[in-house]
Amino acid sequence: MSLSSKNSGKSAAVTGAGGGLGRDIALGLAAKGYIVFGTALSAAEVQDLKEASGGRVSLTVCDITKEQAVRAWAAGVSDALGGGGLDLLISNAGILTPGPLEVLPLDAIRHEFEVNVFGAFSVVNAFLPALREARGRIVQISTWTASLPLPFNGPSGASKAAMEVLATVYRAELKPFGIDVVVAAAGNMRTGGPAKTAAALARTAERMTAQERELYGQAFDTFAAKLNSMQGDGLASVDAAARVIELAEQNPAPRFAAVGQDTEEILGVVREQSEDEQDALRLQLVGLS
Repeated sequence: MSLSSKNSGKSAAVTGAGGGLGRDIALGLAAKGYIVFGTALSAAEVQDLKEASGGRVSLTVCDITKEQAVRAWAAGVSDALGGGGLDLLISNAGILTPGPLEVLPLDAIRHEFEVNVFGAFSVVNAFLPALREARGRIVQISTWTASLPLPFNGPSGASKAAMEVLATVYRAELKPFGIDVVVAAAGNMRTGGPAKTAAALARTAERMTAQERELYGQAFDTFAAKLNSMQGDGLASVDAAARVIELAEQNPAPRFAAVGQDTEEILGVVREQSEDEQDALRLQLVGLS
């Protein structure tokens, strides 16, 4: 028996639902009566969400950079829904590769784009038949650094900016099918992210050669301390998740919206300040002015 025949609630799929913001979005949607599917990185995350949600969240271990795995996951979700279509897709999965562009291994930057852009792109395409069936909605999680890129954070801002462009094109191409596309730009959050960010920052610092340390070490250490501080002081994950869910249900659907007061402020600055002022601000934000 399909899940849709046992429960009249709406359906949602959330990538990166095993931890952090994705986990709180999945739990928040389940609490509102959605049937929730998602991707996880481990069997432990799958079991955790099953127990925490009382069985209303069903996760699958899936590497979204593997197209066949994504298609298999999407097909499994459609089968579970009995062909009833998918109401909501939240494209949340993402990684961060901080460091000076000159220092970062090209393969590491490629991998970030594989996850943040091509993986997200693959997920959207895999679910489009189900989204068309339900005239559903896509919410793409982005970041304010796509609008105000920061030094030592280039791959993250660039990959999210690329996905924002694709989301804009999807919005136009999918409008005839009644599918809304929303970009939710997140700010600093207290999720599992800060610990992962701190670890990524430490790995970059450890990989630097003596020459690279001489060139970038002091500035990068300042950036790392500032970024860790900003994330630690950020919006609580559960509050960020509630805002994302609000945007997912808002009618009419917004094209682009902020998640967090810091994002509201940054986006206001981008609209109002000159390029020279923005250059000064990006250095100030990371303690390098």
